[in-house]
Amino acid sequence: MKRELTPKMHYYGTPVVLISSLNPDGSTNLAPMSSVWWVGTTAMLGMSANSQTVANLTDRPEVVLNLVDGALVEAVDRLALLTGRVEVPQYKRVRGYRHAADKFAAAGLTPAEHPAGAPAPVAESLIQLHGRVRVIHEIDAEGSGLRALEVSIRSTHVEEDLLRPDHPTHIDPLRWDPMIMKFTEYFTGGRLAHPSSLADGWGMPPVGAPTDRAEPAQADRTAPTMVTEEAHSPLR
Repeated sequence: MKRELTPKMHYYGTPVVLISSLNPDGSTNLAPMSSVWWVGTTAMLGMSANSQTVANLTDRPEVVLNLVDGALVEAVDRLALLTGRVEVPQYKRVRGYRHAADKFAAAGLTPAEHPAGAPAPVAESLIQLHGRVRVIHEIDAEGSGLRALEVSIRSTHVEEDLLRPDHPTHIDPLRWDPMIMKFTEYFTGGRLAHPSSLADGWGMPPVGAPTDRAEPAQADRTAPTMVTEEAHSPLR
């Protein structure tokens, strides 16, 4: 028997991504999000118009989508209630958000090498999608402040340990275990992975303790070796 609900949010389970974008001073802003999906060589991102990320990408459309697995859950949670905006919006302040200028330092992550004038990828991310925002759409109800960003993926960089030995241009789905967010909670391998600061900030009811964590195989994060597939050669 089904019951009609009006959920507080429609986060039924989507991958967590760290978005790298360029601040006005040329530094990189790093922001976690999970309202993302892909089709063809396009990514669609759902974000607040009040975020530093949307402000950055409106003026400087180059972007890196850093996909994350369970090894980065603590780093992601350290970023959950941080914003790159110096003036923190009131609705975020009441949920515990605060400004941080250096998101890499705050998260304990490492900026990877990158061309001048481009945002820095996250070195610890096993899959990095480099792209450019094509168009930004206003979505949802009038005055919602929500935006859908259409991103053209131009190149994909993948840690070699994730590739299939028998098909080295293909990602092995048995080796890649993305972190998933469901209703502001972090999951890896189908299991609760870490207490969520975001859930606390948004007043979500508590869930069970993450005592039975999944332990996906991890690649060496100290000196990643990357391979590149151009965006016109889709991963399968």
